[in-house]
Amino acid sequence: MDGAEEMEIEQQPLPLPIPNTSSKRFGIKNSIQTNFGDDYVFQIVPKNDWTSMAVSLSTNAIKLYSAATGHYIGECNGHSSTINQIAFSGPSSPHVLYSCSSDGTLRAWDTRSFQQVFSVSGGPSQEIFSFSFGGANHNLLAAGCNPQLLFWDWRTKRQVACLEDSHTEDVTQVHFIPGYDDKLISASVDGLICLFDTGGDINDDDHLVSVLNVGTSVGKVGFLGEKNQKLWCLTHIETLSFWDWKDERIEASFEDARALASKSWITDHVDYFVDCHYSVEEDHFWVIGGANGGSLAYFPVNYKEMRAIGPPEAVLSGGHEGIIRSVLSGVPGETMDNHGIFGWTGGEDGRLCCWLSDGSDNSQSWISTLALKSEKTRRKSRHSPY
Repeated sequence: MDGAEEMEIEQQPLPLPIPNTSSKRFGIKNSIQTNFGDDYVFQIVPKNDWTSMAVSLSTNAIKLYSAATGHYIGECNGHSSTINQIAFSGPSSPHVLYSCSSDGTLRAWDTRSFQQVFSVSGGPSQEIFSFSFGGANHNLLAAGCNPQLLFWDWRTKRQVACLEDSHTEDVTQVHFIPGYDDKLISASVDGLICLFDTGGDINDDDHLVSVLNVGTSVGKVGFLGEKNQKLWCLTHIETLSFWDWKDERIEASFEDARALASKSWITDHVDYFVDCHYSVEEDHFWVIGGANGGSLAYFPVNYKEMRAIGPPEAVLSGGHEGIIRSVLSGVPGETMDNHGIFGWTGGEDGRLCCWLSDGSDNSQSWISTLALKSEKTRRKSRHSPY
């Protein structure tokens, strides 16, 4: 991996009404070794001030790195099974990192000492797949635990509710809606997205407000649009849909999202979607698609009048050799911070890659020692815990 790949710029005009910007290809110019070994990189999340980022690994550890330089800071160990989600706390406690796991626990870590400072359990033989903080009094911690939704008062660590009737299969996502502190969205393998009002004594009968039927297993959801009234949904069969959760209606559905994106990607083919990215300032939306060989592209999506997926506005290639599991990035054409970093990616090849969009010579790929010394056996199919 010592060979340098120079950055290339490809001009690709986009059809209206998708934003007319050029497609940029980012290359990896050098690499250093890490001790990832044969680990998967599951998720990358930034601290609120972007001074550091946390990376969850398939070894059930969480490692901390400088978001600007990639320098290793330390790690948190304690989970005994797959870590399904990590997230930093808000500005009031910026050093606290939360994680949930298939070991049935949700834990908090002080990233200054790397010690555990908080833990709650979903119960024996339970798995926690997702969590979110919110509530009218900002005291609720909600978690998707198998088909159940669990609620704690995080200040007292006391469980205050367990909803067992809303979903029939594993809950993959829970999100308190930004700007609506008492509203919670949950999504599940059962194909349903549920909206709850979490005020008062929470129960299935009185607090389930509405149900959106996606029709297939839901992988990820997020919010967009004015006042976060819209909802995007990626499924485990790579379909993409948009909903108005307030009006309880679907606005657009891309059942053939992979085919549409692949058709517009001249140099590669979309095998899977990693995530979506929404720019509040520009009201632009991208779906992020990957190829099994390690390339990644940002496809602009028009989900309004003229429903279309356009040619990629950013292409990241030359860094990974396998499936990419997590993307931490800014808006195509812009940088995340004053270091000129466009983003970070991590994947099943055990690599953590940094991408720069300003032509700097500092773009680096963090590669496992094993990957540098020998060929690893690659998985033929995508491994996708929730």
